[in-house]
Amino acid sequence: MGDPSTAARRVTGETRTVGVIGWPVEHSLSPAIHNAAFAALGLDWIDVPMPVEPGRLPQAIWGLRALGFVGANVTMPHKTEATELMDAATSDAERLRAVNTIAVEEGNLVGHNTDGPGFERFLHRDVGFEAGGSHAVVFGAGGAARAVALALARAGVARVTVAARDPKRAQPLVDLVIDEGVDADAVAFEAAAPGGAGLIVNATPLGRRGERLHLPPLGPETVAVDLLYPEVTPLQEAVTAAGGRAFGGLGLLLHQAALSFELWTGREAPLEAMRAAAQAAIGAQVHHPGP
Repeated sequence: MGDPSTAARRVTGETRTVGVIGWPVEHSLSPAIHNAAFAALGLDWIDVPMPVEPGRLPQAIWGLRALGFVGANVTMPHKTEATELMDAATSDAERLRAVNTIAVEEGNLVGHNTDGPGFERFLHRDVGFEAGGSHAVVFGAGGAARAVALALARAGVARVTVAARDPKRAQPLVDLVIDEGVDADAVAFEAAAPGGAGLIVNATPLGRRGERLHLPPLGPETVAVDLLYPEVTPLQEAVTAAGGRAFGGLGLLLHQAALSFELWTGREAPLEAMRAAAQAAIGAQVHHPGP
């Protein structure tokens, strides 16, 4: 499916180019979001999808510099490997062992991770959640969960409980949070916060097909963020039914994309234009799904 925001755009040798690297990548919302942002600010830039098979990432990454790209986003399954291919990386990218944004700076490839700061910005601006002194439960122990947990620790939560199928696998994530001076522990899915939690984040695929998590006690003060989108998940339904507030994953997607945009262009991202483009692209995918 093509990106409608680029359909009538004239691309010349002066057009500055970024892209999104992933496998598969045809359903990525990144080109639609960023091209809408470029258009909103009148920038002669374009974002293109770049499908890169596993095993070919080094050639693709090195090609960015040779082809004159300004930068790129990196999505699954390449975020971890991309970290090893950078000339330099930010401390967050190194600590999370994941690069989701590359900036080409004076010929050098600099790796960033905007997932953590994007989640923190989303919580503050869109959710209005005051993290200070709260208890958060994060389901999952993968890359998204690591970024979320680090953001929560920096936002001032008092404690993070990581719920995972195998709590031992979550220990590196727990250590990451403790390094920020915040209490943390790992438990099995079925033992997540029997005493309750102010914030629940689902950073697993569970819920996409109707699976239900073992949730802590819910109430009107509960806030939940399910990183899945565009579906309304069982987690969101349960929290809403209990009188709490529930959000999907689009907010994180937009804020991490906005941070990428700002790294590349030095301009404040036009978030509402990006949000409208994302919603339109999601609607198009729902009505015209790919094979």
